[in-house]
Amino acid sequence: MIRVTNLTKTFGKVMAVNEVNLEVRPGEIFGFLGPNGAGKTTTIKMIAGVLKPTRGRIMIDGKDVQKDPLGAKQVIGFIPDRPFLYEKLTGVEFLKFISDCYSIEPRASDERISNLLKIFELEPWGDELIEGYSYGMKQRLIICAALIHEPKVLVVDEPMMGLDPKGTRLVKEIFREMCQNGASIFMSTHILQLAEELCDRISIIQKGKIIATGTPQELERQANSGDHRLESIFLRLTGG
Repeated sequence: MIRVTNLTKTFGKVMAVNEVNLEVRPGEIFGFLGPNGAGKTTTIKMIAGVLKPTRGRIMIDGKDVQKDPLGAKQVIGFIPDRPFLYEKLTGVEFLKFISDCYSIEPRASDERISNLLKIFELEPWGDELIEGYSYGMKQRLIICAALIHEPKVLVVDEPMMGLDPKGTRLVKEIFREMCQNGASIFMSTHILQLAEELCDRISIIQKGKIIATGTPQELERQANSGDHRLESIFLRLTGG
């Protein structure tokens, strides 16, 4: 579903991402871990089509992100680490705007908006201006926006940021259900317990390069840590 080949990004003389190769299969939750400044968010922005690579190729559901950006973005849902919202719109108006961007038929759009607001417990605030939302409510709204077009691929940077325990559990359940229906999720997080709980496979990036990829059990063997906990494996592989 996602195939990244020799992905590279430089900012001046700084090599932020260096020849990254990875593949995310249909129905898979793929974790993307690394220390601060390792290149996680830069990689995610390139996969989501927000940032142009210096070199390399990104294929999403058979579509080249650089050659067919609109086609690729039609199948991608993107949840950034910092939600960007038009705060002078209401929640419903914002979701209708996102629906129009994806050319969703009005009747289907209204139904999806209603369902998502109900699922994420935002119904009472649907007609309130977003500027009055709490941070957690804004995060739930941006997740609604990412799901509105029923994407085949979900690209997520710190998905649980600002969510309370109930919201966190709900998002986990939604991610699992999406994958059961054949979607793929590419997820970056600093919460190692979350990655350990959800991810089928994990890549670890350090200083712009992938240093390990595999299931948690495979990573344990690569780290030769003698400890099955992802925290210990991560620290050993990254020299923590």
